[in-house]
Amino acid sequence: MTVFLLRRLLTLLATLVGASLIIFLVLDALPGNAAQTLMGADASPEAVQALTVKLGLDQPLATRYLHWIAGMAVGDLGNSYAYGTPVAGLIVERLALTVPLAIMSMLITVVLALAAGIYTAANHNRLGDVSVMSLTQVGIALPNFWFAILLILLFSVKLQWLSAGGFAGWNDGIWAGIRSLLLPAISLAVVQAAILARVTRSAVLEVLYLRVRTASTSACAPAAAFVAWVVSPLIATQMLPASVSP
Repeated sequence: MTVFLLRRLLTLLATLVGASLIIFLVLDALPGNAAQTLMGADASPEAVQALTVKLGLDQPLATRYLHWIAGMAVGDLGNSYAYGTPVAGLIVERLALTVPLAIMSMLITVVLALAAGIYTAANHNRLGDVSVMSLTQVGIALPNFWFAILLILLFSVKLQWLSAGGFAGWNDGIWAGIRSLLLPAISLAVVQAAILARVTRSAVLEVLYLRVRTASTSACAPAAAFVAWVVSPLIATQMLPASVSP
């Protein structure tokens, strides 16, 4: 598990570095001048040049990239040209809404996926299994934005149970904030729950098959079945990283 997590962490770091480098290269290759865009078309060349020097845009691309990486390492992400405030402050302000939304979506995903996966595995090749797996296939192909529109039409327009948009704020109470995030969390969780449900079903079926095979090939079937029951959670924990790895 440690090697798996370390490999995932290194992959994440490599992806972030590669993505940031590609963005820098693309922005540098685009025609135009960021300083000219900020100053406007009527700005004098002297003013544009002064802003270019102030922003460090006159430096080579490698120097600008390394300067940005060094600042990010200490939490200095620079200032936003649009808002005129530090980028780190804007990110922290948005995290107050993004983190609860991600947690709610993850909880809904886990609950739905585990319930569907265990149910379908327990009813393998029966009507319930086929029905739920068909719904998960629809959920995988379902666009999030389209499903969100359906949720708004049902729960906000028709039933008027939840707000169609906006965020009430945590100052109005935890329940008010949860009500505002409920529809977005459900729309984000549907696709992930459908994928995880199929993975859970496959993992549970493999563990159940292992138990039956272990018990049937042993001379002491009851004892073998008991041992298989005890070790199956350990097998499942070893199967989970392999099932989610590319």
